[in-house]
Amino acid sequence: MLRRALATLAFNHEEITARPLKPALLELDGISRQTVEAHYKLYEGYVNKRNEIMGRLAEVDVSAANQVFSDVRALKVDLSFAIGGIKNHEIYFEHLGGDGGDPNGTVRDLIARDFGSVDAWRADLKATGMAGRGWAWTAYDWDEGKLFNYVGDAQNTFPIWNATPLVALDVYEHAYFIDYATDRASYIDAFFDNLDWDVVNDWVEQYQIKL
Repeated sequence: MLRRALATLAFNHEEITARPLKPALLELDGISRQTVEAHYKLYEGYVNKRNEIMGRLAEVDVSAANQVFSDVRALKVDLSFAIGGIKNHEIYFEHLGGDGGDPNGTVRDLIARDFGSVDAWRADLKATGMAGRGWAWTAYDWDEGKLFNYVGDAQNTFPIWNATPLVALDVYEHAYFIDYATDRASYIDAFFDNLDWDVVNDWVEQYQIKL
């Protein structure tokens, strides 16, 4: 009876597949094809591990759950890392491949309202990326009704509840080391140069974020 109930940990969760890599990402300005291809393989790895963990959760013994160590704890913690890796990278890859520059449309107005200027937003996000160990995000906080730049030290650390990321800056070494070695600042500049603001504005519209 217990074994039958345990399957609910992974109930109705089918395997997922990696989203295809946009051809435009192989022609970025300042971020090489070699870096993007290696980076994409890491994303595929997160997808594969998510599927593997979900399969193992279907067989786990929940009666042995323990906060010091247990299969339930290990699988659930690692699942959060894998899913974070999937979601972060899908945002990252989707909003690259554009012409960069200053934002346009509603996102420009949101940034100007909440940061004072586009330059102030860019400087703050770059500083956040330099301070973080894994990620920096510009996200819309639905409770405060404002944008803010958040830091994340890993795929699954420092999530802000009820906040929707609109810009995801990967600052793990794998995102830039081939092209820039330890010069993270130059990589972040290249990231800005390749943002597709039309994609970000589409998200703002889909989420119905208002000024």
